[in-house]
Amino acid sequence: MQLTRRDAMALGLGGVALAVLPKAATAATVEELTAAFTGGAEVGSGGITLTAPEIAENGNTVPIAVDAPGATAIMLLATGNPTPAICTFNFGPAAGSQAASTRVRLAKTQDVVALAKMADGSVVQASSTVKVTIGGCGG
Repeated sequence: MQLTRRDAMALGLGGVALAVLPKAATAATVEELTAAFTGGAEVGSGGITLTAPEIAENGNTVPIAVDAPGATAIMLLATGNPTPAICTFNFGPAAGSQAASTRVRLAKTQDVVALAKMADGSVVQASSTVKVTIGGCGG
């Protein structure tokens, strides 16, 4: 088989189109992300502190901090965003503390959920409702 210039262009444009497709079609739900993170473990409470503003004046940059002493991983979710997964922080044995902070983009008023996988295999959760007054994802 000979690859013509036209065939090469068509393959290249097809690859570009596939890479640019909206990720919303492949976005996982909060339940799917939680199940994947917990691995079937029961989710408890306590042992994790989530700090988020009650009211965010600008949804484009909302400060979030989480602290879970003894955690091996912490996952943040924004339940009302088109793509709910914000980030996952992994902590190794040399980590000085199991805390992290970041700024996130929130589409609208919604819950921010933090899940922490502890060293003993248990999973704990904390959530906070953030009221977004302007800005955010998509409007």
